[in-house]
Amino acid sequence: MLGLMQDQPLLISSILAHAARHHPKGEIVSKTVEGDLHRTTYRDIEPRCRRAARMLQRLGVQPDDRVATLAWNSFRHLELYYGISGMGAICHTINPRLSPADLAYIINHAEDVVLFLDTTFAPLIAAVAKDVRTSLRAVVFMTERAHMPDIALPMGMDLLCYEDLMVAADEDYAWPSFDEHTAAALCYTSGTTGKPKGVLYSHRSTVLHAFASNMADVIGLRAADRVLPVVPMFHVNAWGTPYSAPMVGASLIMPGRHLDGASLTKLMNDERVTLSAGVPTVWLGLLNHLRASGERLHTVKSFVIGGSACPRLLFEAFDKEYGIRIDHAWGMSELSPLGTYNAPKPANADLAGEELMRLREKQGRSIFGVDMRIVDDEGRELPWDGTVSGHLQSRGLWVCNSYFGGTAGDALTPDGWFATGDVATIDADGYMEITDRSKDVIKSGGEWISSIQLENLAMSHPDVAEAAIIAARHEKWDERPLLIVVPREGRTIDKAALLSFYEGKVAKWWIPDDVVFVSELPHTATGKVQKLALRTEWANHLVAG
Repeated sequence: MLGLMQDQPLLISSILAHAARHHPKGEIVSKTVEGDLHRTTYRDIEPRCRRAARMLQRLGVQPDDRVATLAWNSFRHLELYYGISGMGAICHTINPRLSPADLAYIINHAEDVVLFLDTTFAPLIAAVAKDVRTSLRAVVFMTERAHMPDIALPMGMDLLCYEDLMVAADEDYAWPSFDEHTAAALCYTSGTTGKPKGVLYSHRSTVLHAFASNMADVIGLRAADRVLPVVPMFHVNAWGTPYSAPMVGASLIMPGRHLDGASLTKLMNDERVTLSAGVPTVWLGLLNHLRASGERLHTVKSFVIGGSACPRLLFEAFDKEYGIRIDHAWGMSELSPLGTYNAPKPANADLAGEELMRLREKQGRSIFGVDMRIVDDEGRELPWDGTVSGHLQSRGLWVCNSYFGGTAGDALTPDGWFATGDVATIDADGYMEITDRSKDVIKSGGEWISSIQLENLAMSHPDVAEAAIIAARHEKWDERPLLIVVPREGRTIDKAALLSFYEGKVAKWWIPDDVVFVSELPHTATGKVQKLALRTEWANHLVAG
């Protein structure tokens, strides 16, 4: 017997329709590429999203077609998020920090038919256009006619202006209803272990992910919130905030390309931001600006940090100096991205001091809709004791089962789990802590050493700007940790003093064998330290000569 409830598909367009009807005054404030501030509301942007869908139809876009975006966080990008998916096509967000070769590869692999981009990325499309002309038939700059770049494109590839197309379209478009399992968005991984791979999200998975994000023990947005997603809309859909914020009517403050500490401080204060989300490197830059300028953030209550482990110094500095709470989260493109969130349980709600800090440094516990486990090299499940490390696997309502172009289930283990590539512990209360990436773990004499824990300790040193730990070859122990450090500007670090900084904080045999000082670390397209490049350069450092 079936239940007697109304049956309506979970569609992304319903989020925006709800926001426009029930939260019409909720704002979308955008710092544009041209430098001005644009304001609109959910009531006013919803018809523009329908106009965008009509524009896509006039460009010949069909359901299931891939439509690419190469853009910063802005109101126009939001219009495309909803216009593309709302008509049944697939919004393919492209990371502009990828190499030109990877850009061309994923446009071709996705078979994108139209590309929408901000004017700042004109040189990128000019460089790769000749390599993507098989499927791409139009390039649309997201601007007005007065700001259109003058670039040459291959024959058969149209150069168009977004606002011209929007004026020519109309808003009589009605959001269609279709199967909630229909593909809605496509994001490619950064390709650090091979060619980029496409993760294809459905309407159902996206809406469920937004619901989960808004639970009280997760990000828990409310209509009164003013949210600034620092994480780009081209990076795992800005962690779902373009969907979760309209779902509850929270205002969206879009920073565009202006992500330096001074610009973020001004925008957050001017627009009364209450919550922001991004990777640690952004918050380190913001912290440095606040300390140097003496400015404060007057309305911000919390930051959500993910993408990589949050250094302890960020927790402590924003807590003690600025009264801003930092919440740790973990996920990945294949998880839409949220998998865990660090929120207290009754048993640990009264923790303080070092015990509380150690708990907050963990990536958190599973949110409803995602399950996780750790296994050994043979696939046997390991205990949740907070000590034993294993390969982290996940499954759930918004976890991928195959990459774009693959066959159903081919990204899963035989018993249906997705291997995340992370090494982690899980404690008795269910709090997970990433100790390494499987490819980055250091195996010294057969024992595992956590590079992440060593990096976070190095980052807490007052003279260290950035740090990375890699496995360096060793004649006796096979591998030993090597610390690679970028000193803070104007600081000189004594190698012996830095290594002694670890004493009493980790097991003696965990302490790195040596320190290498560099002017900068290489980063991936998503802002993570590129360990592969560091290993290529420094893997033989301990055995050289």
